[in-house]
Amino acid sequence: MGRTEIHRRAAAVAREQQRAIGSDIRRQREDAGIGLRRLARASEVSAAHLCEIERGDARPSSEVLNRIAIALGSDLRIRLYPTTGPPLRDRNQTRMLEALLRILHPRWRATLEVPVLRPARGVIDCVLDDDAGPDVVAVEAESDIRRFEQQMRWATEKADSLPSSTLWSFVTADPGRRPHIGRLMLLRSTYASRSIARDFPGLLAAAYPADSRAIRLALTTPDATWPGNGVLWVSIRGGTAHVLDRRPPGVPG
Repeated sequence: MGRTEIHRRAAAVAREQQRAIGSDIRRQREDAGIGLRRLARASEVSAAHLCEIERGDARPSSEVLNRIAIALGSDLRIRLYPTTGPPLRDRNQTRMLEALLRILHPRWRATLEVPVLRPARGVIDCVLDDDAGPDVVAVEAESDIRRFEQQMRWATEKADSLPSSTLWSFVTADPGRRPHIGRLMLLRSTYASRSIARDFPGLLAAAYPADSRAIRLALTTPDATWPGNGVLWVSIRGGTAHVLDRRPPGVPG
């Protein structure tokens, strides 16, 4: 079985961390005037292994790193910092994206799983590029809304980071084109998501003000213009997803 994208990214990040930690150890050791062999004896690590760690060529255990840190009078801290959300997708999200692709007019070119690197690191679920205009739309499929404000922030940060993707060179291949990045949230119509939409109508309208019908029209016809950031609601019944023509009953906006 081939390596997954998560596997590849994890390996790359691990290599960066190894080099950074090794550089920190060498710098602190030299600043303190401690020889490599002396630090190796104090931390009960072989000199050869410590040399590899400082070069970033070894994968020491957390216990070994803590022994070295204690010998240097330092603290080792390993934490998880949230960025733009997990790249994991459930079956419902996949069905929602498939439903979107089914209704797209050929003017829209769709690219799935687009990694972005800066200023935010993450993966955009789908990017739509309009052959008929300047619009490029970052699509996020949300089948289960838990922390609405955070998910909106992640979507915004990833869309703003789209120029750092490899896809961007194709988007800007025409020197006369000035692409405009829009955002689209595919939101599964459930009791929970409809309740959130009813409870926070101002928040939803501020982040996604465009009318759902105008968005669907722009995505399914040859000449309707992209109306701006918005939400398309998706219903899933019997394992099949359908993009709704309008907001679910009772949802304001």
